[in-house]
Amino acid sequence: MKKEAAPVGFINKANYQTGSNRNFTHSAMEKKKPSVLLHACCGPCSTACVERLVQDFEVTLYYYNPNITDKEEYLLRKETLLQFVNAYNEEHKDEFTVNFIEGEYDVQRWLDKTAALKDEPEGGKRCDVCFSMRLTETARQAKEMKFDYFTTTMSVSPHKNYDAIKTLGMILDGEYGVTYLDVDFKKKNGFARSVEMSKQYGLYRQGFCGCDYARIAQEAQK
Repeated sequence: MKKEAAPVGFINKANYQTGSNRNFTHSAMEKKKPSVLLHACCGPCSTACVERLVQDFEVTLYYYNPNITDKEEYLLRKETLLQFVNAYNEEHKDEFTVNFIEGEYDVQRWLDKTAALKDEPEGGKRCDVCFSMRLTETARQAKEMKFDYFTTTMSVSPHKNYDAIKTLGMILDGEYGVTYLDVDFKKKNGFARSVEMSKQYGLYRQGFCGCDYARIAQEAQK
């Protein structure tokens, strides 16, 4: 279950650091920040995204990544994410709390969905299926837990297709009735900030996206 944030007023922001034409507005009568379920692919990518959101939102990180097919790697990235969350919460304990929940580690489902696309290049159709699986589950979870918004840290990476992620988010917005918070986290020097914060917190930075298909391809390139 989510932890309750302390009352901090309201948000009334247009085009929330996104470049989008959508307005995200909450009533001044609300007694706490609106909540956002932030899909977290890993600790390093989460750093700058959390930093950008916490002043205006009650942030809950959702670690759902069945694409990380090696279990040791999956657990290492989870531990790295928790390392950041715990340190960040301790630093800001008088201001806010960043929450954490973990989704099901259903690797076989991911493998079944992507089996026919194993030879696709990184950034191709297999990645679209992967984005869809993870963001759909985030939207479903956001609806079930009654979050105001959902979004993902994936857009902080310069290697991820922001337009594809945004389009998917908007579709899921309509299907699940939870507003997709359209943030291109790589803007405003977001990726560089994530690298800086990763060093600051001593975080493990992985050398590949997640699946064995990507790992093998990247090792071959090296």
